[in-house]
Amino acid sequence: MAPRLKIGVLGAGGIARRRTIPGMLRARHCRLVAVMDPADGGRVAAEVAAEFGVPRACASQGELLADPEVEAVYIASPVAAHAGQIVAAARAGKHVLCEKPLAMNLRQARRAVAACRRHGVVLQEGYMMTFHGAHQRAKELIDAGRLGRIVSMRAQLSCWYPPIPGAWRQDPRTGGGGALVDMATHLFDLLEYFAGPIRRVAARVGRLVHGYKSEDASTTLLEFRSGALATVDCFFCIPDEASRTRLEIYGSAGALLAEGTIGQGSGGKLEGVFDLGAAAYDAAQSKDVARRFRRVPFPRVNPYTAECDAFARAVLENRRPPRNGPERSLHLLDVVARAYESARTGRIIALRTPNRGGRT
Repeated sequence: MAPRLKIGVLGAGGIARRRTIPGMLRARHCRLVAVMDPADGGRVAAEVAAEFGVPRACASQGELLADPEVEAVYIASPVAAHAGQIVAAARAGKHVLCEKPLAMNLRQARRAVAACRRHGVVLQEGYMMTFHGAHQRAKELIDAGRLGRIVSMRAQLSCWYPPIPGAWRQDPRTGGGGALVDMATHLFDLLEYFAGPIRRVAARVGRLVHGYKSEDASTTLLEFRSGALATVDCFFCIPDEASRTRLEIYGSAGALLAEGTIGQGSGGKLEGVFDLGAAAYDAAQSKDVARRFRRVPFPRVNPYTAECDAFARAVLENRRPPRNGPERSLHLLDVVARAYESARTGRIIALRTPNRGGRT
């Protein structure tokens, strides 16, 4: 039997219950041993434990962190709690897989990262979209040179998120912001996976439809160190049925177009056209070329299962996470901070933190 990391969950409702716990239970190197959630006086934790056959539902964070069976924690609490929970877990000697964003801001994130380094525990952030089978296949084709030099990309992720009493994402004091920090960060991470480090950003945010304090609309322009450009569109005010979550990657020799691959599932479709760029200029500029694109098959991979397994293997093998380690977390929060600065000032903003975790 493969070695398995014994994991406890802090914040067992929400995304943990819907996606991560089901994915974790299928992970080869993970064993879920405890859950904790403060909602309804611990009722949610008890329900989750019963639903998934977890041995223990803990009444408090302290109880879970004191459990000698728990070797690592998965944190899926509201983002305002992340930094404090990471520090507490590190002090208890527990390795940490934490949902994104790692903290409310760079200052909090640096404190959390320093605690994990001081206590010698692995820290990985929960950006799971690079584990999607279509995105893995796209990366292989890009690295093989089938698209030539990457010059332009576009990624979109939107949803309908109307006002909900107490929703922490709808108040920047508890969520750090709205559509940009909550969803665009996923796409910043994904596009760097394809094209390497971001070096400058420009952004616009707004409250277009909903009346809560966080932005419900964001568009970010990214400039990569390679010179490639990209746009990232993330909105809380577009109906789910109206958004196809498209990903477009254009190079000097071809393109990849994906639909339905950005999100929490493992499906969608991927199409590509390759090995172009050698023809003469076509003065007619006929754009009816959809027939040239062909379907690109990819393996069905549960991104949450793959993410949890990557974290567990890093701990069990005593090595750094393969991609979303602490340096990368600080870099992505720098991208977020600079994007909000751009939205406030109207300027294009260069990044300040080094990027050691872009394209691999």
